[in-house]
This record gives sequence, structure tokens and C-alpha cells, in this order.
Amino acid sequence: MTDIVVVYHSGYGHTQRMAQAVAQGAGALTLAIDGEGQLPAQGWEQLAAARAIVFGSPTYMGGPSWQFKRFADASSRPWFVQAWRDKLFAGFTNSASVNGNKQTTLDYLFQLAMQHGGIWVGSGMLPSNASAARRDDLNWIGAFSGAMAQSPADASAADMHPGDLETARQFGERIAQTAGRLKS
Repeated sequence: MTDIVVVYHSGYGHTQRMAQAVAQGAGALTLAIDGEGQLPAQGWEQLAAARAIVFGSPTYMGGPSWQFKRFADASSRPWFVQAWRDKLFAGFTNSASVNGNKQTTLDYLFQLAMQHGGIWVGSGMLPSNASAARRDDLNWIGAFSGAMAQSPADASAADMHPGDLETARQFGERIAQTAGRLKS
């Protein structure tokens, strides 16, 4: 079993592609939250065994999806016994607009991790904000607290910006490197 689990909800496939890119970079297992906000069989056990948990949710109406929130509410069981205390946490999100209030979603994921007594990993990436920067550059959106992606509302998951996916992959690498440094 891997030390890192990426638990996410994806409504249209964009967040799933980000989850796969983060997992690829981290050498992690992905754990999808279904359309009813439920984990698959053994999902809670996989999270309990993980050294690091990476949260992923699309940003809908200025926050995470209701399916992710249902999972977050259900995580009160491990919270009550502090089962996830001192685990490493990180998060990512996607929305249709360039801003789209993605930071609000990352803040929600951060707060959830803090309630669990976790240790947060940010992106560690400089933004691509020079005049020569292009849309498919690494961290073009300029996120520091996690990974962000932007997918036009009429674009399929297959049409995601390569720079956003590479940002997610490198974010996964950072999470794995950080987990390796904290390994006891």
C-alpha cells in the first residue's frame, strides 16, 4: 500500500485528471468520492493507513462540491479520535473561471486538514507571471497554498491545459518529497 492517498470528487472529469496527475507525481493511490459523496469499500481504511492525504475538489459556487463536503463531514469519525493527527495534507482544485474563487476551496481543504491536526504542504512553486509567461506554463494561475487549474466551462476533461496538469504532477512530487523527509 502507498503512503499517500489522493481523495477527491470530480463532477465532470477535470478534477479527476488533476488527481491522476498529482498521484503520478507522488506515486500515490487515488480514491474517488462518488456522486453521492461516498468512498468505495475500504476507502476509510486506506486513509487511516496513509502517511499523507491529498484532498481534491472542483470549485462550485465558491467552494468545494457538496459531495466532497459530505465526505468531509463523515471524516468527523476519525477526527473524534484524532486518527489523522500529524499526517501530511495538501489540496487542489479546478474551476471554469481563472479566479473562480478557487482560493476559497483551498482554504476549506486547509481548514479541514488543520481540524484533523495535520501538517499542510503548499505548492512551493513560483508563479509564471513575467511578461513572457504563457497559459501552459507551470503554475500560470499563481497558486501557493495548493494546486489550481482552470478549465473552460465548455471544455472536456481531455482539453485541460497541459501546464495545469504538469503543475499538478510536480505538486505531487513535492508532496512525496516532503513525506519522505518527514518519514520516521
